[in-house]
Amino acid sequence: MAGIRGGEPGDLLRRLERLVRIESPSRDTAASERMADQLAQWWQHAGASVRFESTDAGTSLVAEVAGEGDPLLLVGHSDTVWDHGTLDGTVPWSIEGDTVHGPGVYDMKSGLLVMIAAVERLRGTRHRGVRAVIVCDEEIGSPTTQALLRRCAEGVSGAIGFESPHPDGALKVGRRGSTRLRLEVEGRASHAALDPGAGISAIDELVDQLLRVRSVVTDPALPSEVLCNVGTIAGGDRANVVPAGAYAEIGLRFVDAVAERRVLGALDALTPVRAGAVVKTGILSSRPAWAASVGDQELVAAIADIGGRIGQEIDARPASGAGDTNLLGSLGIPTVDGFGPRGGGAHAVTEHISLVSLGERVDLLEAVLADVSD
Repeated sequence: MAGIRGGEPGDLLRRLERLVRIESPSRDTAASERMADQLAQWWQHAGASVRFESTDAGTSLVAEVAGEGDPLLLVGHSDTVWDHGTLDGTVPWSIEGDTVHGPGVYDMKSGLLVMIAAVERLRGTRHRGVRAVIVCDEEIGSPTTQALLRRCAEGVSGAIGFESPHPDGALKVGRRGSTRLRLEVEGRASHAALDPGAGISAIDELVDQLLRVRSVVTDPALPSEVLCNVGTIAGGDRANVVPAGAYAEIGLRFVDAVAERRVLGALDALTPVRAGAVVKTGILSSRPAWAASVGDQELVAAIADIGGRIGQEIDARPASGAGDTNLLGSLGIPTVDGFGPRGGGAHAVTEHISLVSLGERVDLLEAVLADVSD
């Protein structure tokens, strides 16, 4: 099989199936621990020293492999958007020619194997130092692991994220910032027919507040486009009671930090429309906008040059989705993402990867890590 060395296709497939069959939805601490234990075994076999970091969201893993120069940081996550039982129902494990289907196979358990396989190949050879961090809560915005990511980023020469690439295989350099916000309203309950004036409808207040949110995010004075998705709305108990509580969860995407500050500042300053109502906003998770820097472009150019030497054409461009590389890129660390294999269907029942692409990514990472300047 092109891109995978002799003896590796079966090993990679067996490992991938092993990871996919450890169904690991976000915040499932037991599944997260199983994932970390399995990954630790493979990293240790590759010559790494491994440590675990636990939070109330699960277990993250940090692997260190000695090498030349400041380490290159490899970034991934072990959680998925899929609940337990998905394998037995909507997204079963299957292989059809070059295509492998399964929950989490694309986002991003195959990317985790790219890291390990490349480092295993280099054991006993001259190569760059490696630090890998696999967090347990990326799919919910990494609310408990951002401090770990910051610590792991200290002293590194650059960072590579192993999320999925663009559909054509291009890497990702620059990502929109992403903030998940909860807008909560407290009203006052009353009988909807006998004493409606005594109540304060939290749902009516929420509707009016959401119109204000829309006005804020579409303000033509903002320096760049802001994407806004009201993803969840809930409130009230029954139709004959003025609702005392309601809330919405809102997803916001930012191109740049200026728009991000203005919008979040305006939403934090929302005030009630109705006398007696209480409006609260709280950030559930936040990733800063990452605009591609000169350092990022230089890292991309270096990877593209190395790719050319092994017959791979490498391109890179910005992406709308956010990930852990947002934080790293925003810190000024030379960063690139999308180093996972080609495929499709992230967060969808069509989730799949290309086996050939999986092998190609292992080849490319091996070449990047083996490129040690004299």
